[in-house]
Amino acid sequence: MRKNNSDERWVISQPNELLKFLFEAMPERSKKSVRELLSRGQVFVNHESTSQFNDALVSGDVVEIRTSAPNKKIKIPGLEILHEDDDLIIVNKEAGLLSIASDKGDAKTAYRLLSDYVKHSNPKNRIYVVHRLDRETSGVMMYAKNPSAQKTLQNNWKRLVTERTYLALVEGRVKEDGEITSWLTEDNRLKMQSSKTENNGKKATTHYEVLKTNRKQTLLKVNLETGRKNQIRIHMQELGHPIVGDKKYGATTNPFRRIGLHASVIAFTHPATHQQMRFEAPTPKVMAMSFK
Repeated sequence: MRKNNSDERWVISQPNELLKFLFEAMPERSKKSVRELLSRGQVFVNHESTSQFNDALVSGDVVEIRTSAPNKKIKIPGLEILHEDDDLIIVNKEAGLLSIASDKGDAKTAYRLLSDYVKHSNPKNRIYVVHRLDRETSGVMMYAKNPSAQKTLQNNWKRLVTERTYLALVEGRVKEDGEITSWLTEDNRLKMQSSKTENNGKKATTHYEVLKTNRKQTLLKVNLETGRKNQIRIHMQELGHPIVGDKKYGATTNPFRRIGLHASVIAFTHPATHQQMRFEAPTPKVMAMSFK
């Protein structure tokens, strides 16, 4: 057998059984820790994750250990890991889960759950906030796994993030595609207010496209030029078609006990590898069923 220059990667030179090979290849590790790598799905044979200790290896097979791969044994309530590498974790967040703690000191947040998750492989591991989704909004979002990735993304957000697409289920029939630009400010009740003049607010631009409509509701594809707090929600209210379930911003209906807003796509340039990446979170069933 021959170990390549990259750590934890080998090319097999003669037939063997996977677990036996791993014991031989990593004598510095305890047998228990090797078995745990297998059970967590962090052993890859020819780029495919496996947890089978008796997998047969043949000459030319490539065996890798990827400690940054998602731990398949750990289920995280309210979150699905879409991608994980040394720098980033991309997740699909359920509606009702905070991205980070509020001033009330909430215990159950996506940040806290992911922090606990990464510490399973190393207690020193941490995650870092890059952006947020409203508690009521479901969908795809990212966290960094080191300060460098966080800083690169936050300081170059407009250049690196090439697509942010949402699905918005709104009240009433929207007849045509459009765009809204306004300046947003926050009042003392923490509610965003929109103005067509600058008035010291932050400029916000939202593009929307009609996907499906009926007499009661419209499903919109929404893209953001800016990512202001509650931007889509207040712009839909301003359009005269508030998001279903969003009582805070004018909705009068709540058909499925959550607001009808879902972050469906994020595309960006990876802060370390510079690769183009795109991740999509499936449309929640309750939103999709509205037009069946």
